[in-house]
Amino acid sequence: MRGSASEFRYTTDSASDYSNGFRNRILLTTVPSGINLTGIENPPPPTANTSDVLEIPAVSADVADWSRERKGAFEWAPSRSLLASIRDYQRLSNSRGIFARWLRRFVVLRHRLWTVVTGADIPLNCKLGGGLLLPHPNGVVIHPDAEIGPNCLLFQQVTIGDAAGGVPTLEGHVDVGAGAKILGRLKVGKHAKIGANAVVLDDVPAGVTAVGVPAGIVRR
Repeated sequence: MRGSASEFRYTTDSASDYSNGFRNRILLTTVPSGINLTGIENPPPPTANTSDVLEIPAVSADVADWSRERKGAFEWAPSRSLLASIRDYQRLSNSRGIFARWLRRFVVLRHRLWTVVTGADIPLNCKLGGGLLLPHPNGVVIHPDAEIGPNCLLFQQVTIGDAAGGVPTLEGHVDVGAGAKILGRLKVGKHAKIGANAVVLDDVPAGVTAVGVPAGIVRR
């Protein structure tokens, strides 16, 4: 039967593999004008409603998401326990009184315990933005004068340290791959990504990916 709107053609898909031994499958495709082999009007393709699309909220580079550091009462999460001891110490440092002083001593012991467990070197007086993630904290070293913005992500063996008398500043939502070294007086912009084992010695603009030794920008 002939239709004025479209033409159906049979094609094969050689990439398919079926258990019954037949490798090719028949696909019914359409092209403008031609023969309608079925005699049935081809319906329009289904469309997805906006309500059906899963939207993943963007991570903020300015507002800390404290749920990233939240830990259950009996949850085994060494990195979050280490961060909790740092947060508690810094909060108690702004409090006065004998009770707060006693609590600080207890928090220092907690920090030492979780430092041993995690194998990380993150001092109590570090400038850490909220929402910091340390999925594998082993070997993470952060200079006490370095600044880490909100919602950053640091993998294992990351070093953020001093070089030539200066320390880095990481702005919000910076992801740092395993083994990366960020050294010296420099700034890593918001939403930037540092590749694994990269050595960053210069500023990294916002929203780019830097990899290599020394690190260079590969994607904007």
